[in-house]
This record gives sequence, C-alpha cells and structure tokens, in this order.
Amino acid sequence: MFPRKNAGHVSPILSMLLAFGFFFATYNLLALIRHKSVNSGTEEVIDMTGPEISVKKGAVSPKFHVALTASDGVYNKWQCRVMYYWYKKMKDMPGSDMGGFTRILHSGKPDNLIKEMPTVVVDPLPEGSDKGYVVLNRPWAFVQWLKNAVIEEEYILMAEPDHIFVNPLPNLANGDSPAAFPFFYIKPNDHEKVARKYYPEEKGPVTNIDPIGNSPVIIKKSILEAVAPTWMNVSLRMKNDKETDKAFGWVLEMYAYAIASALHGVSHILREDFMLQPPWDKEIENKFILHYTYGCDYNLKGELTYGKIGEWRFDKRSHLQGPPPRDLPLPPPGVPKSVIRLVKAVNEASANIPSWYEM
Repeated sequence: MFPRKNAGHVSPILSMLLAFGFFFATYNLLALIRHKSVNSGTEEVIDMTGPEISVKKGAVSPKFHVALTASDGVYNKWQCRVMYYWYKKMKDMPGSDMGGFTRILHSGKPDNLIKEMPTVVVDPLPEGSDKGYVVLNRPWAFVQWLKNAVIEEEYILMAEPDHIFVNPLPNLANGDSPAAFPFFYIKPNDHEKVARKYYPEEKGPVTNIDPIGNSPVIIKKSILEAVAPTWMNVSLRMKNDKETDKAFGWVLEMYAYAIASALHGVSHILREDFMLQPPWDKEIENKFILHYTYGCDYNLKGELTYGKIGEWRFDKRSHLQGPPPRDLPLPPPGVPKSVIRLVKAVNEASANIPSWYEM
C-alpha cells in the first residue's frame, strides 16, 4: 500500500480551519498542561496543532527506535520488564532493525525501573481529564517526549508493555508510509456517523481511515511529530462526546489515532504478520510481536474454554498486584504453539531478571 493520491488536494484553508477547530475544542483543558523545558527549566505550553503532512515515497532508514509508553503501576512494570528483556535479546539478531529503546513513563515521577531500562519521565494529563480511561495519557506522553527526544533513528516503533518480540523485527515501513497491524475490531465504516464528527466529508471517504491503532506502528519521527498533537486532541474530544465514547468504548484512543493519521493524509501499510494474539493466532512463524491481551484458558485435554476459567490458564489480569511467579507451569498437550511460546517467554524473562519480585 502506498500513500493516497488525493492526500495533497485538500484546501489549505480547510486544513487550517480544521486544525484550529481541534485546538479550540480542547484549549481550556490543554492550557492547564505544562511542560518543563529540559534546557531552561522554565514552563511552556506545547503547541497542540500540527501541519498536514505531504506524504512522499522515499528511502527507508533501516533502524527504528522502540518507544514504550507505560505507567508506574506494578501490573505495568512486570510487563515492561518482560518486554525489555526480549527487546535486548532480539535487538542484535540477524534481520533486526531495532535501534535504541525508551520507556516513556507518564506518571510524572521516576520509579524503581529507571536504572533497569532507558526511561524518560513525562507528565500525566491533569487529574480527572482521562475520566478513568488511562490510555488517554498515551498520545499526551508522545507529544511531550517528541518535543525533546534526541534519538539517532529516523523511525519509531510505538510499542506497549504486553508486547513480546518473538522474532527479529525489521523496519516494515516504506519511506514515508508507516507500517501498522490491522485490528479486526476497528471498523470505521461501521461507525461512519460518529467518525464524521472528526473526519469531515471534505477530507474524503471514511475508507481513508485505516483499521488500526497506534501500536504496533513503525513511523517516521517527523510524521509522528505532526500527527501526535492531533491524535491527542481527537482522543480528548472523543472522550468528552457521549455518543463517541459509547460507540468506541475501550478502543476509543485507537480510533483517535487512525482518524488523526487520516486527517494528515497518512496511509499505513497494513501488515498482518506484524503481530499475533494468542489464543486466536496459533502459529509464531513469520510473525514478529506476540501481544498477550487475551486470556488463555484450556482444559487438561488442551481444548480452549474461552469465556470460562480453564483448568490451565494464563491471563495477565491474574497478576494485577504483582508479577507472575517464576517457572509457570506449561500448558497441557494440544495447546497452540503461540500459547506455549508466551509462557516460555515469561518464564525465561523472570528467571533472568534480578529481583523479579521487587516492583
């Protein structure tokens, strides 16, 4: 997939009015958000608007920087430790284009993992702004980090704590075209009425909105710098709109990224091999990231009992208050390779991370 041909035909006046509209809609809230300048120590308001991107096909820089957004909760910490372990193991393997790594910690204060992995601390949204939807801090975290990020790589992989690299990951982007994983449950066409609140008809058909979230995505830093403020503004507008909040629910921020990208004329290369999600995806060959968002429940015959707690199970939500114990029991015979790999990956990481139980 290549950038859309009509991306450059949008009226500059319309783009300017649209950008201003996003800014004005969230001005009162965002005026409260301040960022401390690294160089001067003074506080300044970050400009939340961004220009429309002229997307062109160009040469691909081979390396990408891995950017992981995280909170300081125990549940998040143990996942970050597993993720970072597998990043280090896969980084220098043949076929990998991974560069540096940054955990973007949106708690506003350092935690005990800053000595364990490269970490930049950014501010959370003002109290109450996320309305209990913590994921809204993700776009705001990227806006802050990108303002001062000094990295060698031209590209960025936006990653999450519950990602495990199962094979060396190459740069899947192509020039100015980012690469993303298509989610089956992101369906802009099914929500055209709601989507049009943020993506007007003048911008083109709703099919311009890719069926993606912000992660995993490999994208040029310069493009993300332009998209991120719009992504944040759209997320906040959506959360404050009852109809949108009801329609999009827990994937609201994913829709916000997809729409923000489309507003900037950015089209993603959709790569189903980017990620697998057990227990539904069974094989790990020719896949790169294992995303363990779903619980894995099986009986002792190796049969999936999804929706019912199994005789054998692994679910990250079983470990909200602390990390999983070392040496988790492997699943029974007949369980897919992806589930076996997941448990073995967690076991290997926990066995090799000092002070595993200290979070």
